[in-house]
Amino acid sequence: MQTHSYPAARAPATPAARRSQRKQVRAGELLDAALALFVEKGYAATRVEEVAAQAGVSKGTLFLYFPSKEALFKAVVHENAGRPLADAQRQVAEYAGPTAELVHEFIRRWWTQYGGTPAAGLTKLIIGEAANFPDLARYYQGEVVQPSHDLVRGIVQRGIDRGEFRPVDAKAAAHLIVAPLAQLVTWRFSLAPCCPPGTLPDPQALLAQHADMVVRGLSLHAPETA
Repeated sequence: MQTHSYPAARAPATPAARRSQRKQVRAGELLDAALALFVEKGYAATRVEEVAAQAGVSKGTLFLYFPSKEALFKAVVHENAGRPLADAQRQVAEYAGPTAELVHEFIRRWWTQYGGTPAAGLTKLIIGEAANFPDLARYYQGEVVQPSHDLVRGIVQRGIDRGEFRPVDAKAAAHLIVAPLAQLVTWRFSLAPCCPPGTLPDPQALLAQHADMVVRGLSLHAPETA
């Protein structure tokens, strides 16, 4: 006679565990609502009452999670830009293949994990409002911009150290690699909705060509310029 084994029944969640799960879900809903409104309206024009209403809670409930609009914005940046960046740092550290392939993979993943998502609107937002909210701009610089540049500089230096890339100023190269990425998402959330279709090439095709040009420019066998 054939016997069957069944997994042990999972113990029901405790009241404390259920409360913790509800808090995590609600915090996520508030962050999603805040991201959508910040990107659509900008930081100054977004009111916490609107965020709470869009998330289906009261303003008082929102303040239980985030004590101010500034704290809410910083949490949005951390969750939607800082956390994916930390994931990218781990992926780069674990990559074992050639650096040229790493450049292509990094730029592809940048698009799928940030550039092609609603979170990329934060780049355009901070560029537009940095002068009016310097504390938020400094936070974004420390949470997103500087770590991004450090990551790309590390990729370039990896190629140099392995003898795959020619010796260049890795810091300057990082700026040159990142600048088109920032321009692409700025375009996406500003002029692109107002322009005729086809004004800008397909973003993924454009990024693939960008990665190819970066690799060719850094190649150890690239011709020297005068």
